Amino acid sequence: MLKSITKTLLGAAFIMGAAAPHAFAETTLNALFMAQAAYSEADVRAMTDAFTKANPDIKVNLEFVPYEGLHDKTVLAQGSGGGYDVVLFDVIWPAEYATNSVLVDVTSRITEDMKKGVLPGAWTTVDYDGKSYGMPWILDTKYLFYNKEILEKAGIKAPPKTWAELDEQAKAIKDKGILATPIAWSWSQAEAAICDYTTLVSAYGGAFLKDGKPAFTEGGGLEALKYMVDSYTSGVTNPNSKEFLEEDVRNVFQNGEAAFALNWTYMYNMANAGTDSKVAGKVGVVPAPGVEGKSEVSAVNGSMGLGITSTSKHQDEAWKYIVHMTSQETQNAYAKLSLPIWASSYDDPAVTAGQEEMIAAAKLSLAAMYPRPTTPKYQELSTALQQAIQEALLGQATPEDALKSAAENSGL
Repeated sequence: MLKSITKTLLGAAFIMGAAAPHAFAETTLNALFMAQAAYSEADVRAMTDAFTKANPDIKVNLEFVPYEGLHDKTVLAQGSGGGYDVVLFDVIWPAEYATNSVLVDVTSRITEDMKKGVLPGAWTTVDYDGKSYGMPWILDTKYLFYNKEILEKAGIKAPPKTWAELDEQAKAIKDKGILATPIAWSWSQAEAAICDYTTLVSAYGGAFLKDGKPAFTEGGGLEALKYMVDSYTSGVTNPNSKEFLEEDVRNVFQNGEAAFALNWTYMYNMANAGTDSKVAGKVGVVPAPGVEGKSEVSAVNGSMGLGITSTSKHQDEAWKYIVHMTSQETQNAYAKLSLPIWASSYDDPAVTAGQEEMIAAAKLSLAAMYPRPTTPKYQELSTALQQAIQEALLGQATPEDALKSAAENSGL
């Protein structure tokens, strides 16, 4: 009898021992993020640590690339049949990613609470053709930042409300010898320049496409590029803007070398409260200006979402991670670099404290966000426009000819 019990216990132990590694097997997720603007790498790591502590059976490998490498890394990994489970994606990519099955449709995973709680405009970041391909995560647009001390020195009582007024104020600062080149933009031949251009297209009431064909060669699209060229050639814009990305703009502005700068939300707290900023406490922010008779403010939709790749073998765990990263609790805790997607967060003093000016600008700007064109051929169109902007800024082509050439090379 004893031998029989021992045998049974040993058998049970063997079965449990064999099952244990499987029962407690660790799932590893690979996630791709951006090392530029919005949340910092340290913040993303801290958010992820909180997730893995709450879910010890899930490990998350994080990879960070500059924004410029995000799209190609995602697509190339798909082509190789593996790679990432969770990817950060720009508002301009759902059309392409849905058409080419890069991301999975998560419409059925989105709860009623999510639908009701998230700001309506944020869903445009992840939706295409009536379906959702992720959760909105970074809700952002470009704002006009200004140095309060420099404006005061120049006798300017309020920041500009129109783009024409921005030029006038920058010229006054230049003429008084306060700063040689008062405005900084991110006009490098990259997506950053398209975001600045889109902001101006929205101000001038322009359109990118009409009936699926390029419409930026005339009207507001042409006026926007003419404004950029005039600002550049008149000397009020920092000539290095043609090589700047957003981080370059931030560095120039927080070194006190710009009176005005167009940039994303994250710059407010980094420049106004950062230990390495020479302008801390002197930073003002307002919505990007409008154009008299056409617009009050202007804004580009620069939002981003988190999605699950179609090649992921751990889609349930990937969704669990996305829900954590986009949750109101997580977003409220890190609201100083990127404003939450949740409507009720804006009534939370913990979110608004110390950035009331930023929140006031956001309420106007987020409601006016203008989309870059929604097309599966976005990358081709963007590349053609980036080249057109550079050619026009450098005087290699007139704005008219540069945009005509972009239309011809857009793939549309």
